[in-house]
Amino acid sequence: MSSLELTLLYLLAAVLGVVACRFLKMPTMLGYLVVGVLIGPNALALAQNSEGIRHLAEFGVVFLMFVIGLEFNLPKLRAMRRHVFGLGSMQVVLTMLCVTVGSMFLASMAPTLWHMPWQTALALSGALAMSSTAIVIKMMVDRLELDSEHGKRVVGVLLFQDLAVVPLLVLIPALGSPPEQIATALLFAGVKAALLLALLLTGGQRVMHWWLMLVARRQSQELFMLNILLTTLGLAWLTEMVGLSLALGAFVAGMLISETEFKHQVETDIKPFHDVLLGLFFITIGMMLDWHIVWDRWAFVLLLVTVPVAFKFLLIAALTRLSGASEGISLRTGLYLAQAGEFGFVLLTLGNQNQLIPAAWFNPVLASMVLSMLATPFIIMNANQWVMKWAASDWLQQSLEMTQIAQKSISTEKHIIICGYGRCGQNLAKLLKAQKIPYMALDLDPDRVSRAVALGEKVAYGDAARLQTLMAVGLARASAVVVTYLDNASSLKVVGLTREHAPHVPVVVRTQDDRDLDKFQAAGATEVVPETIEGSLMLATHALVLVGVPMKRVIRMVQAQRSQRYELLRDFDAGEDELPDHSAK
Repeated sequence: MSSLELTLLYLLAAVLGVVACRFLKMPTMLGYLVVGVLIGPNALALAQNSEGIRHLAEFGVVFLMFVIGLEFNLPKLRAMRRHVFGLGSMQVVLTMLCVTVGSMFLASMAPTLWHMPWQTALALSGALAMSSTAIVIKMMVDRLELDSEHGKRVVGVLLFQDLAVVPLLVLIPALGSPPEQIATALLFAGVKAALLLALLLTGGQRVMHWWLMLVARRQSQELFMLNILLTTLGLAWLTEMVGLSLALGAFVAGMLISETEFKHQVETDIKPFHDVLLGLFFITIGMMLDWHIVWDRWAFVLLLVTVPVAFKFLLIAALTRLSGASEGISLRTGLYLAQAGEFGFVLLTLGNQNQLIPAAWFNPVLASMVLSMLATPFIIMNANQWVMKWAASDWLQQSLEMTQIAQKSISTEKHIIICGYGRCGQNLAKLLKAQKIPYMALDLDPDRVSRAVALGEKVAYGDAARLQTLMAVGLARASAVVVTYLDNASSLKVVGLTREHAPHVPVVVRTQDDRDLDKFQAAGATEVVPETIEGSLMLATHALVLVGVPMKRVIRMVQAQRSQRYELLRDFDAGEDELPDHSAK
């Protein structure tokens, strides 16, 4: 197969995988894994896992680590330090310790059945300690759970896992040294990493800021993008030259840029490269999976799927409970983090390349990690139902939350329900208060809710995308529902629930653009307000007034545009008494 044919096959497989996952509302990474398995040499054999493709896939890991470094934020880490450095560090350290000690114990008890040197056990423990940031964060965003109590703990643990990859990238290659040289290799690798990081992070930030400013002044988007690629790959090459990994250099490059004012522009520019190359990496991971070995050793693979997942679930749930969380929060945190992760593949592949993980272990472990990640969306979607059955206290806690919400709204009728109490929701609440119109707001940020309640606002902690919450806040008695957040999937849930259980209540939805206008209209939204269109109308208003167009004419023009856009405004007639002309005569 020629290079062009191989490239076309990869692109076709990637497109089909992404389309299938979008249709099934699954993370696209799972699609890449599945199509990699299907087209690989051990399934349909449409493509061979060539050396050139593997080298190209390494760039996916490089850009993944670059993005992690770019998101490295000291204020964010300080704000979440309890979850990151408390719960997260305990999870990684104890997982690695238990897996390594357990493997050595089994090897001593049954050396013929479980032969594993301690170096292999330690490398595998690092891979098994990781969870999937891409899948879990995507699903929590869709389910509006990032600001929930279990969501904060999950994010904290994932952040520490991402940081823990950096020393593991230094540790694993050193473990591949001859046994008598391991101590020297570890010491030498640690010294090299420390010196390189100290050199880059002390003077590197000033140099990076100066260089990016110099490039930005040329006002060339193409030059700026080329410079980012050069910086990322250059630092990756530098770390590889001193005996460290490509990924470590990319992580440092991201950290250096994250301290400059160009961070957000770089995130936007690098995302297409990151997503495409990361997708290619997961396709090659799927191609590496030998299903013949999996089929022949299915019982062993099943053991490697169930035992690590069950162990991580119990360990994380126990650590979360010991940190002071409720039983329900602990169980949810454990369920969300029990699976393997994308960095686990990176560490597993690195261990295989350094002859630490032989094929007899590599393929079964790889298969177990793929299967656990495929099961993750289904575990998360059913987590709430399972926790409600397992933890009576969680059911009581949710009932108490619903009761508290109902108590706040019990005497309220013909009110407006505001879903989301961010800046938009707060501005709406101020206008409603000025007109003495009752309202009840829902938000998932407990700190924001606490501040609002302290100021006397009618705000409650709750998920508006859940029917119980909407009914507790008085959906049947409400005069309208206003959805202020920009997550279209969650907004569609609110619209659907309102239409199904209170069809007489109108729903106004805020969106970023009109891309999903048809979906909202089909779901039953009374009105959809796209921010981009409203922003353009206000820009036009100010521009026309500044060039001397009379205010009355400007408002009528804008009103005409709005009436074409919004159903509720089509019969509105702005009379002379309502629109006085304040323009100069």
